[in-house]
Amino acid sequence: MALTVLVALAIFIMLAFFRASITSWVLAMMVVVPVISIRASFSDDVLMVIGAALLLFILFFGIPFLRRNVVSGAVFKLFRKTLPQISATEQEAIDAGTVWWDGELFSGKPDWDRLMAFPKCGLSDREQSFLDNEVEQLCAMLDDWDITHNRADLSPEAWQFIKDKGFFSMIIPQRYGGLEFSAQAHSAVVSKVASRSGTAAVTVMVPNSLGPAELLLHYGTNEQKEKYLPRLAKGQEIPCFALTGPFAGSDAGAIPDYGIVCYGEFAGQQNVLGLRMTWEKRYITLAPAATLLGLAFKLYDPDRLLGGEHSRGITLALIPTDTPGVQIGRRHFPLNSAFLNGPTQGEGVFIPMDYIIGGTSRVGEGWRMLMECLAAGRSISLPASSMGGMKLVARTCGAYSRVRKQFKMPIGKFEGVEEPLARIGGHTYMVDAARRFTALAIDLGEKPSVISAVIKYHSTERCRVVINDAMDVHGGKGISLGPGNYLGRFYQQMPVAITVEGANILTRTLMIFGQGAIRAHPYVLKEIAAVHDHDHRRALHNFDEALFGHITFALCNASRSFVFGLTGGRGIETPEGEETHRYYQQMTRFSAAFALSADVAMAALGGSLKRREKISARLGDVLSLLYLCSAALKRFEDDRRPAEDLPLLDWAMQDALYNIQQAFDGVIRNFPNVFVRVLLRVLVFPLGRSLSPPSDHIGHQVATLLMQPGAARDRLTAGIYIPDDEQDAVGALEAALASTLACEPLQARLQEAGKAGKLNSLEELLRIAEARDQDIITADEALQLERDYALRRKVIMVDDFAPEQLRAAK
Repeated sequence: MALTVLVALAIFIMLAFFRASITSWVLAMMVVVPVISIRASFSDDVLMVIGAALLLFILFFGIPFLRRNVVSGAVFKLFRKTLPQISATEQEAIDAGTVWWDGELFSGKPDWDRLMAFPKCGLSDREQSFLDNEVEQLCAMLDDWDITHNRADLSPEAWQFIKDKGFFSMIIPQRYGGLEFSAQAHSAVVSKVASRSGTAAVTVMVPNSLGPAELLLHYGTNEQKEKYLPRLAKGQEIPCFALTGPFAGSDAGAIPDYGIVCYGEFAGQQNVLGLRMTWEKRYITLAPAATLLGLAFKLYDPDRLLGGEHSRGITLALIPTDTPGVQIGRRHFPLNSAFLNGPTQGEGVFIPMDYIIGGTSRVGEGWRMLMECLAAGRSISLPASSMGGMKLVARTCGAYSRVRKQFKMPIGKFEGVEEPLARIGGHTYMVDAARRFTALAIDLGEKPSVISAVIKYHSTERCRVVINDAMDVHGGKGISLGPGNYLGRFYQQMPVAITVEGANILTRTLMIFGQGAIRAHPYVLKEIAAVHDHDHRRALHNFDEALFGHITFALCNASRSFVFGLTGGRGIETPEGEETHRYYQQMTRFSAAFALSADVAMAALGGSLKRREKISARLGDVLSLLYLCSAALKRFEDDRRPAEDLPLLDWAMQDALYNIQQAFDGVIRNFPNVFVRVLLRVLVFPLGRSLSPPSDHIGHQVATLLMQPGAARDRLTAGIYIPDDEQDAVGALEAALASTLACEPLQARLQEAGKAGKLNSLEELLRIAEARDQDIITADEALQLERDYALRRKVIMVDDFAPEQLRAAK
């Protein structure tokens, strides 16, 4: 009997594992139940009850008409009652964008061949030329200390260069005079500029992300495009976009700014149909210098001049800032950042209807328009600016750790310093892979709303970790501001990136899983759509199809999660490559476990899941880390699997997979339902948790890689600005690293001579001269050592000032 039950259980697990149809389940029940019943020697009465129950099961699940009207119908009514209320803004956020690789991760069975088949990330010759010439020239004219400390702005020359060379027009088509760059090029430009100046990066990226140009391209009328896009491309207009206000940040539905449809006077004409606008906005980048103001507001039509409802919803307008009543010019001061950011107000400002982006046909569509366009800011600009800083940190921190010595040894060789160096290298490798992969999605025509939230959150959060580690490694060098400090302003400005385009706390706890669970799940959106369908017959048919697809999907992931938990993912077919096959297997295992956990959470918690933000956040962490791991593996393959990069890949993958494990454990331990806790523990971790964070040995390899010139270090930091001027702080550090390595044999010769009593001078320069005079080294070698000393001293020393230089100007 026990053997029969085990065989039956194995059959059911196999049916679930291979995602058998409901018909297959019915057929299996028709065979298995009678066999078990007979083997169990039940009484006739019991057999009759079992037979009746089996017959009802066959009828209600095996006959589509009965299944739809009885089983699915009952669930349909319950679902309609318990479905959590979704606000209009939430619905538009859910509907916005497209599902891309996040859909594969939600499937429980990612198609790794599809991942490898995506095109390799790269730039066209025209884009590469712009990066090598115009961007290089811009970076060379940027002095971040002068920008942030003296001017609180870019120099006039830099502003003019940005306008003249088309930096504001990367997303504008060439027919309007723009550069029409790919998302990859857009990202590469911002990243390189950010490695030199955060102020310049923000100035360049804002007009190319969420703002007038992008909104005009997607939704503007032909007249609006022809009027404004050429002027924006030539830098004749400086654009900004105003969404956030004092009382409406993340809750866009609470926007108090409004426009009332009415007749008024405009440009000397009477009885012009337009809007009487009132707004107060804050934190608007480029607003103090803007000539063209994009504005989000609520439109009201109390006299029904447009027809329809009184309240028409969030609408977008484009207003020249010289319009009477528009107030700009004042500035915020965000953590010593010098980019132009400030408030704008207007009270009773009259604008004509043709200032509405897209004209009157777009009235009330503003929030959807914004949601569809947010991908640029989240997917490209912020990850790119973070990446520029992270690559600068990786290159400079590695070099500094090799040049700077304590106790006669480079500080990077201390294990305590190796640990943060490993984090810097691993995080930089993974975030850059995700930056490139996400930009690829944009170039392929996707609008990845969920993925854009993932990459925005993780690029900025990991950037914060990296800069904090760099500050620890640099010590006094990092905290003393001045022209020689290449980290200080970056460190100060980091919270700005954490805050904008959706604050990271909100992004992690609400957006990633909250939106992804509905948008990327293969069945949930279909079930919701069926519930909202007013055609009952069609709705019930679609709901039945989605419901039983969902059930077999959940059973499949439960089975796969359990089986792969027992095997550790071994046996799963993966792309070729001995170095990476275990990573693919573990990710497939965790994808199945994630799909299962998401379904269980939604089923068990229902609408309350919106309030269970810690559980939602941890599930979002799993989805995010699976995405980052996918990007890292894709990068490794695209780079042709260089052996030198394996420590970076290993550290990044092992850190992410370990944190996926910990996120699952956090979900399970904190789930409010005891039965669900036990069920998930058994299905996800049948043998317990087995993954560990990266080993010290891998961390040592990553740290070593950062501290010496080589192909892997160059690939990791490719695309940033590296000055060759030894008077520049970064240029001097690059020269000092090369000099330190070249002079080590000479330094060893001096040390041996000192131990032998041949050199008596206490100062290094005098000791070099003494060694030269005694022919221990040649004159050329002495000059080489003197230059090395000067470079090391410049790298180590920090800036100092006369007291009057630090006083605020009166």
